Parts: sequence; structure tokens; C-alpha cells
Amino acid sequence: MAKHGKRYTDILKKAPKDAVSLEDAIAFVKANANAKFDETVEVSFRLGVDIRKTDQTVRGTVNLPNGTGKAVRVVVFAAGQHADEAKAAGAEEVGYEDLIEKIKNGWTDFDVAISTTDAMKEVRKIARVLGPRGLMPNPKTGTVTDDTAAAVKAAKGGKVDFRMDRGGNVGILCGKASFEAEKLIGNIKSIMEAVKAERPPAAKGTFLRAMTVCSTMGAGVRVLIKE
Repeated sequence: MAKHGKRYTDILKKAPKDAVSLEDAIAFVKANANAKFDETVEVSFRLGVDIRKTDQTVRGTVNLPNGTGKAVRVVVFAAGQHADEAKAAGAEEVGYEDLIEKIKNGWTDFDVAISTTDAMKEVRKIARVLGPRGLMPNPKTGTVTDDTAAAVKAAKGGKVDFRMDRGGNVGILCGKASFEAEKLIGNIKSIMEAVKAERPPAAKGTFLRAMTVCSTMGAGVRVLIKE
């Protein structure tokens, strides 16, 4: 088990032992996010799904009303007019075969990858590079589209993808510790609705079984869930 530093241990000692309201959890996280950088705040859920069944995998997107506070680097696989529109919308890198070759050689210095429908036949050739990093364009998350300008603007404006891990958990960034409490709470409420909307039809019982909020260097605080 990894050892934590004194700072983390001190925060852990102060953290509420029982689940608290979302408002109290955010207040604690913000008060104790005192690293030398603006810590990212993340909300995590333990889901009531059968992780052995593929039809109970949870994946989706959410548009955070107050943004992420993070500079998102976007690449777009496109040619012609679609490429020009992506560049105009602010994509950091736009290309087709040249961009695919660059990534094939190991470059993955970006946060979101978008592809036109035509380009996907070639992009699939680098699925082994993009897939494990969660960067593979997918129609369900809106990253396979011919409206490249809208997709780039969405990615940079607060759109976040989420996907359940092998343990049945989902972790989603919801902003920065410097955000006003109301903005973090607003983002988290949007996230909760988005995750609940992706509940698999086969899932039984309580879907959101546990919820935790934490900052990059802080301890997790359990939150009371109000369905």
C-alpha cells in the first residue's frame, strides 16, 4: 500500500467519518485544498451493476454548466472543409493520415480526439494506442461527427466523457478547488443526472450506491445521496 505524506494524513484525520451533505463535502474539500497548485476536484460513484455482464457497462458524456477549469487539448482527424472548420474552432492539431502516423509513433499529448465519419476507417488502425488511454473517438460520446466545429467547442467548453471501470466505479472531474462552491455543486448535480441517465436496463436495486468527493491531494469525503 502506498504511503501518504503528513499533509494528506492530517486532512484525513479531519475528514468526516460519516457521509455528509454535498454542500458540506464541497466546503471541506475546498477548505483543505491547499496545495501549491489549483487542485482538481473529482466526484466518484460506486454503481449498482453486475460487472460480469457486458450489457451493464456504463458510459456517457456530460456537459458541465460551469466548465472544467482545465485547458483541454483537442485533436481532430479530418480533411478538407471539416479540417478547416476544426482549426477555426480552436483544435490544437488537425490532420488525417499524417496525424494518424504521428500517433502511431507514440504521440498522445492531447485530451480529446475527434474524427469525421469518413476518417474513422483509418483511425481504427490506431485503436490499440487510443483505446487504453480513453481517447478513441466514439459516436456515443459525440466524438465521431462531421460537425467538427461543434464537437471541438463542446470539448473545450465543459463536455466530459465518463466510463465505468472494471470495479463498477465511475470517477469524473467536476472543476477546480478555486471554483465557487455553487459552481462545483451545479456541476456535480449535472454529473449525477448524466450518470443516472446511463443506468443499464438490466441493473437491479439501487444504482448510485456510494458517492465520494475529493481534490487532487486531499482525502475523499462520502456524500449522502438523495435519489
